[in-house]
Amino acid sequence: MAIKSTIFKANLAIADIDHGYYADHALTLARHPSETDERMMVRLTALAIQAHQLNDLCNGDATLAFGAGLSDPDDPDASLTDFTGRKRVWIEVGQPEDKPLTKACSKADSVIVYCFNHAAEIWWKGIETKLSRLDKLQVWRIPTEASQALAQLAERSMQLQATVQEGAITLSSTQGSVHVEPVRWK
Repeated sequence: MAIKSTIFKANLAIADIDHGYYADHALTLARHPSETDERMMVRLTALAIQAHQLNDLCNGDATLAFGAGLSDPDDPDASLTDFTGRKRVWIEVGQPEDKPLTKACSKADSVIVYCFNHAAEIWWKGIETKLSRLDKLQVWRIPTEASQALAQLAERSMQLQATVQEGAITLSSTQGSVHVEPVRWK
């Protein structure tokens, strides 16, 4: 019998000072049995960083949501889809292979990867040349210490505040606060 995903609820208040985006999002995250709290919280952080695109690209007329993630490799970890069904932003978390990223670039206007953990540098050195031709692709590195600290904020029911300022994000809850400064690799 297959183990089912664990459901997490997050009320996320975003104050993106860099982009003038202020909104509350009620989110449901399905954590696949093989997914760690660290990866799930990096997904949530990536969505918070990109949430301003809801207004910037679609004037608020779109859906910002989590995808099937690990249970469906052809679905993004998070995405912004406009009212026509067009994927405006495709977000991947971790160290995906080049072929799925190439496929994602053909399906979406923009593809953003947030890699994390100690193996990210090794992954990037092995894949960088394969990804150099993908104009729609951005690759960001979440520092390992920050991604590990994000895992400590994970609860089944979360009240989170995200403040984006000067390219960094601070995620806060009753569990504490984590400051993340993503580094752009591509």
